[in-house]
Amino acid sequence: GKGRSARASRMREVAWNRPHLRPAGAAAHHRGSTSDRLTVAARLGHPAPMSWIARLRALATLGRGVIGGLSEEAAGDDPIALFRRWFDDARRAGLLLPEAMGLATATPDGRPSVRMMLLKAADERGFVFYTNYESRKGRELRANPRAAIVLHWAALQRQVRAEGTVSRLTPEESYAYFKTRPRGSRIGAWASRQSAELASRRELEERFAEFEARFRGKDVPLPPFWGGFRLAPARIEFWQGRANRLHDRLLFERDGPGWRRRRLSP
Repeated sequence: GKGRSARASRMREVAWNRPHLRPAGAAAHHRGSTSDRLTVAARLGHPAPMSWIARLRALATLGRGVIGGLSEEAAGDDPIALFRRWFDDARRAGLLLPEAMGLATATPDGRPSVRMMLLKAADERGFVFYTNYESRKGRELRANPRAAIVLHWAALQRQVRAEGTVSRLTPEESYAYFKTRPRGSRIGAWASRQSAELASRRELEERFAEFEARFRGKDVPLPPFWGGFRLAPARIEFWQGRANRLHDRLLFERDGPGWRRRRLSP
């Protein structure tokens, strides 16, 4: 019916370009670039059923990881390259929202908070996500620009954690991503005072209608309070599940321009 059609029109299929996705802030026509910078163009949508080929890939990746493990030789010296391979494994396995991650922030006096986000880009400069700068996480990052992220692919028995300092993207970089979002999502960014109290659902819908009318027939500009953050990692840890809980953990820590790799006890 109309309700189902309306809901479907608001949902978008999850789409990640591969094997190397365009850098953060790149123009849309670079979507097929073979740049080493990994960028995510992800839109919420209905999960597609996993194909039998994807299931086989997932089982093969799971078996290879659990049995073969994660050796120093296989990991290499570049954690971003390893992250790219692991993410591509998760995407090829047909996992729903492989870009979903937990983002942890804290106040200056150490009160933590965590929420699920979508990773939008990852390259040698760090991991990128977007939000309302006046949201709780935005305020916490302004006061304490340190954060941690985690991506967990349970079906593959793999996890990646990263910790580091956070900085804002330029307005140009943020707009390059913002203009790729569905129009309704761009209007929603204007309508939502993220993390602020609402008197009712109706208040939010009225604000959406107000901005929808304001931008009717026009391009939706980037809100001055909305944009991207980049987490520049000082530590990246890869966890590979193994039998008998003898898991593999490899930690990469910044060492000048390169990385130092260590193995940790599970």
